[in-house]
Amino acid sequence: MENSKSTNYVSPLEKQFKLRENGTTAKREIMAGITTFMTMAYILVVNPNILSATGMNLGALFTATALSAIVATIVMGLYANLPYALAPGMGPNAFFAFTVVLGMNYSWQTALTVVFLEGILFLILTFFNVREAVVNALPMTVKKAMSAGIGLFIAFLGLYNSGIVTTGMFHVGDGLLDGVPLAIGNISSGSPLLAILGIMITGLLMAKKVKGALLIGILITTVIGIPMGVTQLPEGLKFLSAPPSLSPIFFQFDFSNIFSLDLLVVLFIFLFVDMFNTVGTLVGVAAKADMLDEEGNVPKAKEALFADAVGTTFGAVLGTSTVTTYVESAAGVAAGGRTGLTALSTAGMFILALFLSPLFIMIPSAATAPALVIVGLFMMSPIKEINFEDYTEAIPAFLTIVLMPLTYSISEGIVFGMISYVVLKLFSGKKKEVSPIMLITVLLFVIKILVEK
Repeated sequence: MENSKSTNYVSPLEKQFKLRENGTTAKREIMAGITTFMTMAYILVVNPNILSATGMNLGALFTATALSAIVATIVMGLYANLPYALAPGMGPNAFFAFTVVLGMNYSWQTALTVVFLEGILFLILTFFNVREAVVNALPMTVKKAMSAGIGLFIAFLGLYNSGIVTTGMFHVGDGLLDGVPLAIGNISSGSPLLAILGIMITGLLMAKKVKGALLIGILITTVIGIPMGVTQLPEGLKFLSAPPSLSPIFFQFDFSNIFSLDLLVVLFIFLFVDMFNTVGTLVGVAAKADMLDEEGNVPKAKEALFADAVGTTFGAVLGTSTVTTYVESAAGVAAGGRTGLTALSTAGMFILALFLSPLFIMIPSAATAPALVIVGLFMMSPIKEINFEDYTEAIPAFLTIVLMPLTYSISEGIVFGMISYVVLKLFSGKKKEVSPIMLITVLLFVIKILVEK
């Protein structure tokens, strides 16, 4: 009887995350979660720096960034059981700071109110399955292209943030731009050289099939960066610190201007960008990990979108901009993450970061760039399943793929991919392949373009 009991024993982790069913182990999931965190830890520094341009307290923003990531990622892990991490999004934070506050002259309190309302609307749309219906309505060719497009996008992030690729444009004479949009950086020293060394080290580890290669590559590259002067050790080697107080930005809402036409437009843009950034990440990473079901849908999409909505609503209360699903989750999936335990592990790292911020902040972008470049390679594989002989499939796929990195936006790639898909199908006599939800979605895309202009 005792042997029978021990044989039938199911651990709490197995019950919660169904590790065996998903072909993974607790160790692999935890390593994957740490890898995801390492590739997105930059947000703990970048988000406060961007939002503080509005006059918001920098220290409080660090705490709000970490706490919003923790809560949203825990919801993703426990409720959706998916390996995605969430945090305040790049793009929405810049729109918040430089367009709404500094450009349109609204207070940061008013901007936070718009983000809060966005979160509430997302909760409602998720409850009524509207967002899930949009995800499921995306054609398979665009879903496959999303993975490849996101792969190029995150590889570009790594190359650009490390300085391997840099802006090639420059001003001359009367201010006209000359040169090329992008160029190779100064790769003979500093951050670019360290990133190139990191790519070689990580690539070698991958070739040798070393478990945890992405994470090990990040750590080795960080250490090599110390004598190179790229990795900056904390002053006095002080790694432990208490999180700054939230009080300067906590629950700071201002509803006085909320019904103005300008802010309704801002709310629409926030809704649009966040929805399709999240959709793109969910679909693209799931396609690469073979997690899409037989109909090409993301498993537990509603639960995943709920985590995103909770994160945005709670993040606004704390005092930060829109919380979204992070494309860097692809790094954890590439490391073997398949369940919510990966997300939970990432959340655990954010908790540590609250008290060990100097340690995590010291990891340079040059050390995480190799992981992003290698993951970009992994994400390209679904491109093989796209039918390039059918131009009504190939052109939308191609536009989706190339416009994500070229416009620095996942959502813009989806916009042009979907519009071209619907137009080409309708005018080539294949209107049966266009669903009513596709038509409605494309109409919203067109409205979004007109509103922004």
